[in-house]
Amino acid sequence: MQDTFHWPDFLPAFRRVAEDAGFSETILAETEAGPLAVWRRPSVGPRIYLSAGIHGDEPAGPMALLELMIVGFFAPEIDWVVCPALNPTGLAKGRRENAAGIDLNRDYWQRSSVEVTAHAAWLEASDPPAMFLSLHEDWEANGFYFYEINLGVDEPCRADELLEAVRPWFLPDPGHEIDGHSPRGPGWIFHAAEADLPEGWPEAIFIAKLGCPLSFTFETPSHASLASRVAAHCAAIRAIVARASPPRAK
Repeated sequence: MQDTFHWPDFLPAFRRVAEDAGFSETILAETEAGPLAVWRRPSVGPRIYLSAGIHGDEPAGPMALLELMIVGFFAPEIDWVVCPALNPTGLAKGRRENAAGIDLNRDYWQRSSVEVTAHAAWLEASDPPAMFLSLHEDWEANGFYFYEINLGVDEPCRADELLEAVRPWFLPDPGHEIDGHSPRGPGWIFHAAEADLPEGWPEAIFIAKLGCPLSFTFETPSHASLASRVAAHCAAIRAIVARASPPRAK
């Protein structure tokens, strides 16, 4: 697995493998660095929505979605929705914010950016997913951690399975406080469906407000090698999706 991220190559590579896998593209907004697009492959199974690249200095998420697309991970029994690069101008510059200096993952209430305005409108016009997976990185992290927003049945064993899947690359962040929150367990932030800042809604809160009952936001430590971060994201996605997938017909 490569240990560099080259933005000019990413969107053409993702488009090529996504089309080969039967996904169709909807362009939500055009930016100076390329389109903000959503990829969809409908099915009768549960809808799972994955997003990455909302912060332009966090390339492991987009690369993980590309890697999973390349290896044929996206099983036909799931109704897949994928946004692999929510912040094209930020990814092009390798910085957190978009070209206008807006943190897109704090803009889902105010909608001051072109990207979030278009993305939020598309999400509002769609049925909410059964599960949302959001791929992030954290330069302050001392290991892997994740947020869970759960409006349904509490399944603590799911957190254990997720952390065990990532363990070959990262141990759970051991902090007594992680990203300003008190964890429920090592590496596990069990978060209410409310924003930390009333007007600074992230994508996960917005999705919960639209009716998505379960979401996970994965955070890999950005000081580690990019290849390890990509592999950890892929492992986390596999572990969670395995629990949500309907059984295959024999």
